[in-house]
Amino acid sequence: MNSFSKIGINSGRAICYSGYRKGQRPGVSFPGYEEVKEDLLLLEGHWKYLRLYNCDEHAQTVLDVIQKEGMEFKVMLGAYIEAEMNNFNCPWGGGVYSEKQLDKNAWMNKEKIIRLTEYANQYKDIIFSLSVGNEACVDWTDHYVHEDKVLEYVKIVKANADQPVTFCENYVPWLLKLEDLAEAVDFISIHTYPVWEYKHIDEAIDYTKQNYYSVREKYPETPVVIAEAGWATKSNGNGIDPLNVSEDHQRKYFEHLMNWTAEENILAFFFEAFDEDWKGSNEPLEPEKHWGLFNLDRTPKQAVQHIIHTGIDV
Repeated sequence: MNSFSKIGINSGRAICYSGYRKGQRPGVSFPGYEEVKEDLLLLEGHWKYLRLYNCDEHAQTVLDVIQKEGMEFKVMLGAYIEAEMNNFNCPWGGGVYSEKQLDKNAWMNKEKIIRLTEYANQYKDIIFSLSVGNEACVDWTDHYVHEDKVLEYVKIVKANADQPVTFCENYVPWLLKLEDLAEAVDFISIHTYPVWEYKHIDEAIDYTKQNYYSVREKYPETPVVIAEAGWATKSNGNGIDPLNVSEDHQRKYFEHLMNWTAEENILAFFFEAFDEDWKGSNEPLEPEKHWGLFNLDRTPKQAVQHIIHTGIDV
């Protein structure tokens, strides 16, 4: 069993939430109060924990809606740190920047980390944990930040906020190079995506278990959370075989993941609540756009159609 008692976190249903709708995108246009409220009313009663990716205008709206509407959600709030080093290994060529841009990013990242602590203190009753970044150390990332710098950010947040602190990353770097970071965080947060690693749906949950247990066995004294795990429902073939994605496949993976993590008392955030059409290329079937348990128009996909009507324990 994976106990979180020493950091004050209880088990419960968890989901990644980003509420950008058609025509909206981070840094450009954000969901309004009523749009976020509509989303959270769909999720309320079915999920206890939400993961938010950045301490920006969208996060501010989400936190305000939860507070003003008296909702019972608890939030893992992140600071989305941008590239501070070039990564020439990024497969899609997005990891190379000018020195001027890298310097600007480092300055902005420091500002985000400070803002993360400010939000943590302003919304202490809602925010239950803090993440200093997302997939910034894995070898394919387009926003590479050295693990030593991430460690500095962890120390800043821990010195200025009371909530448990983590870093959300693919499971592989935790096994290979994040030992010092693992010692510093209050809990480890991993991402596991069998479908991105060419696993068939019938072998998916076993592969996720393998990913999870490999990290937990390496760090037996530190709680391990699954911060992202999910299954796309459409693909144009960009990185994912179209024959290996569907609403039925997503339903199977969702059910297998929820059953296993409930039995093992593992906190697992399913990725994600709603489809987001701003992601990836302009191709309508780009897989990055189709990870939601709900469609872009907020209608439920197969995995959650029954729970929306019957309810589930959170």
